[in-house]
Amino acid sequence: MISHRKTAMIVGALFIIATIAGMIGAILTGPITDDPDYLVNTSAHENEVALGALSYIIQGVAVVGIAVMIFPILKKVNEGLALAYVGFRTLECVIFIAVAMSLLSLLTLSQEFVKAGASDATSFVAQGAVLLAQQEWSNIPVDIVFGLGCLMVYYLLYQSKLVPRPLSVWGFIGGTLMLVTAPLAAFGVISFLDTPSVLLNLPIAVLEMVLAVWLIVKGFNPSAITS
Repeated sequence: MISHRKTAMIVGALFIIATIAGMIGAILTGPITDDPDYLVNTSAHENEVALGALSYIIQGVAVVGIAVMIFPILKKVNEGLALAYVGFRTLECVIFIAVAMSLLSLLTLSQEFVKAGASDATSFVAQGAVLLAQQEWSNIPVDIVFGLGCLMVYYLLYQSKLVPRPLSVWGFIGGTLMLVTAPLAAFGVISFLDTPSVLLNLPIAVLEMVLAVWLIVKGFNPSAITS
């Protein structure tokens, strides 16, 4: 059986892996899919797109790992809510996998577009637009699922005192801001890469790195584990 100290370290490491993997995916694929000539450039950057898709899959696996590893501890506080957290993180993983598959599909489409040359360009453009739209709109369910998951886990952490309560409050606020981002983006008030969106996402991103370091260095509160 894994000790609570090792569990805390693994959870902290998974937080870091998930964040870094997501950043790598965005950095590698963002400039390619945002380019107006993406149907040509995607094929020209095959390795970057494939690695970006793999990064999103790794991110999805890592977020599920976080929930699974911490579940045995959180279920002692509220088993139903802890199980719901696992479910929401699993759903988040499914969305990340769908994004990865969309990127790989776009890569295949781009390769076929380059082979076909100018013939039937309209059909390729239409299919490419659909794949790009799938990736763009996937940000909304990710924000909703992730935000709700944050509310669950940081409520449980607050109740259990497994980590300092200010961190739990910070996470609860960050999750709420993520939930605000989703409807604003859905109605076109903000876009996912503009300054307001980044500012709304920043608190939870910073908190998860702070929490990750805390779990790796300090672990869970021993008195809370005992109680």
